[in-house]
Order: sequence, then C-alpha cells, then structure tokens
Amino acid sequence: MKQGFSYWCFENLIEARDLFEAAVKIGFSAVELLPESLFSLARDSGLQISAINGHSSIENGLNQPENHARIELEIMVNLKLAQKWAIPNLICFSGNKRGLDFETGVQITAEGLSRVARHAENAGVNLILELLNSKVDHPDYQCDHTAFGLKVCEMLNSSRVKLLYDIYHMQIMEGDIIRTIQNHHSSFAHYHTAGNPGRNEIDYTQEINYSAIAKSISKTGFEGFVTHEFVPKNDPMRSLEQAFKIFA
Repeated sequence: MKQGFSYWCFENLIEARDLFEAAVKIGFSAVELLPESLFSLARDSGLQISAINGHSSIENGLNQPENHARIELEIMVNLKLAQKWAIPNLICFSGNKRGLDFETGVQITAEGLSRVARHAENAGVNLILELLNSKVDHPDYQCDHTAFGLKVCEMLNSSRVKLLYDIYHMQIMEGDIIRTIQNHHSSFAHYHTAGNPGRNEIDYTQEINYSAIAKSISKTGFEGFVTHEFVPKNDPMRSLEQAFKIFA
C-alpha cells in the first residue's frame, strides 16, 4: 500500500529537508498539503505529492451556490498545477450547513462539482470530497457522514469525483469503519488516518484498531494513497515509522 503523510502535522517540528529525507528512508512515497514552495524539494527528495486543496475553504464550500464560480476558478487553476506536478488528488469541501437540509446540501454540492467534473476527467485528476467530523473539529460542516458524500458521487457518476475517507473523522461521527470500507470502497479514492481521541499517533493509546483497518483496505485492492494526518505527541519520525509499519 502506498503511504504518505500530511506536511502540516510536522512543519513546526522538523526542517522540511530533514523530514522528507527521513520519510523516504522509512519507506514513504508521498507527502501532501504542503506549500507550493516545497514541491520541488519534496520531489527531489523522492516523494510524490499525493494531494493538495482544490479550493478554499472548509467552511465556505460547495454547498453554497454563490461560491460555485469562485471554486470553479480555483479548481481549474489547481488542476493545471496537479498536472504539472503529477498530483493525483485535489481535496474539496462541502462547506458548513448554515441551516441547509441533507438533500438540498447534496444537490447544491453536486451542482458545484458538476462544473469541473469533466475537466478533472480530462486532466486525470481526482476531485475528492472530504468527510470531516462536525462534533469536535469542524462544527456545522455538512459532509460529516459517509452517506452525504456517497449521494454526491452517485448524482455525478463521474470516474474522477470520489471521496476522501478520513478514518479519524468518521470514527467520531459514525464508527463502523471496516464495514463502511468493505461496502463502499469503490467510492474512496484516498484515506487519512489519525488516532482518536486527540488526533495523535495511531498507537495503543487510542481506540481505533488500525491494524485491522489496514488489512481491510488492502483486501479491497486499493491502489491509491493512505496518508497519515496525525499530530505527533512523541518523537515525530519514530511516530511516522510506527504508523508506516501498521500499513506496510
């Protein structure tokens, strides 16, 4: 399984060059959510860039029609960036509910993505709608259950509009992680990990059985990236190495 890590979790703990070189030695093949100024350094270090944000922001996303024109422009720019740097995924966000019901939110989110889905298909880049929790980290975020994201994908029926299944966030909101992966893995183009509670290491201090989840993902024949997005409490490189071994 191809593994990566989110740069933002480590950027204040270790110099980028040292981080990238150590990660490659561990066996990592990718890094994501890093500034464009570090793209060359990452690639020169031997890391692919697995994902960047397709647009801003988490709160003001696709479920508000007034955002669609702006988001379309941002995604079009980032599709070109993704092609230039061979980035397979652009992360997208539903935005906060602000009173929107489920069906209306799905409809508007799908309409927003429909404006760029064909362009993503032509570019060979995935637009991955991220599942985030609204209980702890992102209050009022609308795409906070797998069902919402699946409905958006169903409406668009595009080979390049998929979901970013964040295990940490979905453990908080709904649990039942392995069954969800077994039943809906064809809609998941990317995975994130972190320990719950706390969003720290994916070790024995938290409640998620990542060894079993890793086996479940592997059995689906998944060919994308699993990205570790935890904020380390301990030595960052040792924590990354421990996480890598779980999914190796």
